[in-house]
Amino acid sequence: MLRIDLGGCEGFADNARYLENVSSAKHALQTLDSGSGAGSDFLGWNELPSETDAAQIQSYLDVVDSWLEKGIELVVVIGIGGSYLGAKAAVEALSHTFSREMHLTDGPQVVFAGQNLSEEYIAELMDLVSMRNTALVVISKSGTTTEPAVAFRLLKSRLEQRYGEEEAASRIVAITDARKGALKTLSDSKGYRTFVVPDNVGGRFSVLTPVGLLPMALAGLDIEAMIDGARQMQRICDEPSEDNPAIKYAAMRNLLYASGKKVELLTTFNPKLQYVAEWWKQLFGESEGKEGKGIFPASVCFTTDLHSMGQYIQQGERMLFETFISVENSRREVLIERDEEDLDGLNYLEGVNVEHCNHMAELGTKLAHIEGGVPNITVTMEQIDEYNLGQLFYFFEKACGLSAYMLGVNPFDQPGVESYKKNMFALLGKPGYEAMGEELKKRL
Repeated sequence: MLRIDLGGCEGFADNARYLENVSSAKHALQTLDSGSGAGSDFLGWNELPSETDAAQIQSYLDVVDSWLEKGIELVVVIGIGGSYLGAKAAVEALSHTFSREMHLTDGPQVVFAGQNLSEEYIAELMDLVSMRNTALVVISKSGTTTEPAVAFRLLKSRLEQRYGEEEAASRIVAITDARKGALKTLSDSKGYRTFVVPDNVGGRFSVLTPVGLLPMALAGLDIEAMIDGARQMQRICDEPSEDNPAIKYAAMRNLLYASGKKVELLTTFNPKLQYVAEWWKQLFGESEGKEGKGIFPASVCFTTDLHSMGQYIQQGERMLFETFISVENSRREVLIERDEEDLDGLNYLEGVNVEHCNHMAELGTKLAHIEGGVPNITVTMEQIDEYNLGQLFYFFEKACGLSAYMLGVNPFDQPGVESYKKNMFALLGKPGYEAMGEELKKRL
């Protein structure tokens, strides 16, 4: 079961003020669960694990079965932001690191597109698509978001040229709005199979909807176990108790923020969690970063980044705190062997698990950073599997909602994201943006 340890904050946080923050977090929980706060139209994620039933899960598995029958080797998942980060996080965390090189899976390889506008990336992806038996999952409420729309236009055309329009349609699944939008209209006219992005779930909270679950299922992950883990964490995080991990985390991170710790580093000691950190950064960055407020979310992966960022964390400006994701148990075992020459001086570790060394590095890092003025929170998960990752996803979503309400901002909007889009449209010459484009060009 996921656990929170605040021991690394002792000496940095006054206990009386922490208890005040716990009270505030409980109030935020009541606000969130009652739907009485800002952005309450986007709370569908809150009860989602308990509302996801076997029929929904089977509908995703039906796509897997039908594409396996076609011998699909490659699935390109097209989306940006919350429409890809959760699925990418799960696939990276739960797949064998070298599965492609070792040809370990009977199912399709899942890759991602529409998360950038790099011409080289798109061209190289098209090279891969031309060599593999391919299907597409396109994720967009509107169908007009520039990055995924460009990727989908190009890849859809490639599939239609290669397989014909009718067969290509059987290789495309759209996850989109239930009633409106360009992608919904196209899906209806072409006969694509569709799943609904719920109206009341924003993109960064959508990992446990079809947006995340279908790509995970196509990658061969156990999505039922993931929902089970999230469902268990939902029950825990619904409790208005100071033992509620979401309350503890929200209360402490806001207390550290008020004390001048403006940057939170999500710190992992397992490279499989790199994209979990990327997902977390969007979740908290878009939810809290507004009205001149918010903790800046950043991430590091140790021990690798101890050899690049460790110096700054240890002795740079004291504006940081860390949240460690600690993994209790490794699912693999590698022992360090004895070497008769012992030129590297490692024989003292004979018979020791590599993961034991990793844990000692983690403990040593925590102690060093605390001594250097960097408080830390530890989130412990039992192991990296679907059940525990489902718990982690839901925990962070719940804690994010509470933390943003404590900060006094709407967790569920992102008005600042539109600024770059308007500038991009104007500079690209999109109809209706001509005058704005001329003004921007004068500034360049």
